Amino acid sequence: MQDTKQSAETAAREAARQGAPEPRSTGDVIEHFIDGKRQGGSERTAPVWNPATGEQAKEVLLASAEEVATAVEAAEAALRGWRETSMSKRTTIMFKLENIIRERTPELAEIITAEHGKVVSDAAGEIARGLENVQFCAGLMHHMKGEFLEQAATGVDVHQTRQPVGVVACITPFNFPAMVPLWMITTAIAAGNTVVLKPSERDPSAAVWIAEAFAEAGLPPGVLNVVHGDKAAVDELLTNPLVKAVSFVGSTPIAKYIYETSAANGKRVQALGGAKNHMVVMPDADLDGAADAAVSAAYGSAGERCMAVSVLVAVGDVADPLIEKISERVSTLTIGPGTDPASEMGPLITPQALERVNGYVTGAAAEGATVVVDGTKKEFEGNGFFTGVSLIDHVMPGMKVYDEEIFGPVLSVVRVDSFDDAVRLINRNQYANGVAVFTRDGKTARQFEYEIEVGMVGVNVPIPVPIGAFSFGGWKSSLFGDTHMYGPESFNFYTRRKLTTTRWPEPSESQINLGFPTH
Repeated sequence: MQDTKQSAETAAREAARQGAPEPRSTGDVIEHFIDGKRQGGSERTAPVWNPATGEQAKEVLLASAEEVATAVEAAEAALRGWRETSMSKRTTIMFKLENIIRERTPELAEIITAEHGKVVSDAAGEIARGLENVQFCAGLMHHMKGEFLEQAATGVDVHQTRQPVGVVACITPFNFPAMVPLWMITTAIAAGNTVVLKPSERDPSAAVWIAEAFAEAGLPPGVLNVVHGDKAAVDELLTNPLVKAVSFVGSTPIAKYIYETSAANGKRVQALGGAKNHMVVMPDADLDGAADAAVSAAYGSAGERCMAVSVLVAVGDVADPLIEKISERVSTLTIGPGTDPASEMGPLITPQALERVNGYVTGAAAEGATVVVDGTKKEFEGNGFFTGVSLIDHVMPGMKVYDEEIFGPVLSVVRVDSFDDAVRLINRNQYANGVAVFTRDGKTARQFEYEIEVGMVGVNVPIPVPIGAFSFGGWKSSLFGDTHMYGPESFNFYTRRKLTTTRWPEPSESQINLGFPTH
């Protein structure tokens, strides 16, 4: 999930070296959005591919540290005015934004598909999940309420208020170019902050589209700014003293870097990292339902989801019949361009991703695993970054295919003897984003929920992404920081609490008392 750091020329040479075609550019340049308008000025660029054709469709400007600082300054200049904007006006903007995005979802979905590759229906689903947070933020008058305690001591009242933290940096991944920005920026803005959004340069157009939709909804210039860039841009956001908080979603190594660098520079930070999501299938489970769920959760969006199921844990003797059912289902999947209504799965995002994902499959047998379905052998017309779906049996901890985050359409099967073995396997894994158990037994489900050390748990639900009224976040190496994303915890992250103690004594009550007050 890391953002590329290459120039357009370097990426083209790398693609050629790997057998991909030299990119053909249409000449379109994706600009920054700063202080209410699109802006150019960057000298460096990076390629934006059409993953379905293997061609470079556009190029995106890569901001220098100075250009990022300009965006931060625009956000800082807009901060006071936005903080003083009434809650009612902020709420109205949220409602207008929701209407704009809902009415123009097909337009935004096509933009996502063109640059990411996921099928249009999946892109529309991503937008719908992002809109859940816009709806939640429309209730900001409730979420921003403080607390009041009368007569905390004799004649003393105490009240607590929420105030924005200031300028917020949001650094988002390529796999959800609309949903994750909507998870971050809407809450930050609703809470009275101003934002600099740095989307992935692999599919950056959705972020600019959202910023312009916000402007259309009435958001003042400077409140939301979009800068494109690589590590130079990110490092400026992490070290700029005007930035007070950082939100990030990406790979675990980069999340750790974001967390450590931001914290060292005195910033509040939440950094969501990688995942290795397990799906446990108990002997009493509905195997047809479990097979359907495994295929959907493992191969949707070509496996480029941080909540994708990547490990199926077969308990007891369910492995053989379950693998047979999954194999039957994947044989009928339609893989093709995301713009084709018949396609159920599109390509991977870049030629580098294609080579990396296929490498895990081709190397699995040498590690002692059994490749049941080899997606690398599936042939496709054209030069798109397509691969087939893969199913690998007899996978064990210690194998790369198990230990590392693949981020592609690869499902590994680990066989265990018992429920306790399944729980131990999962709890020993460094990642703890999402997990699921498939069973018909309520006691088993309850025990699983109680014992498992993972942040989001599904019971007969393969991808347990919370609805907008709750918050999203894993444990262990899947999250650096204390606060989960969107929903109630997000308002905690984007606000600071201020406590005020008030007393109005009579003049005759004044006295000197060097003791610590107790009542």
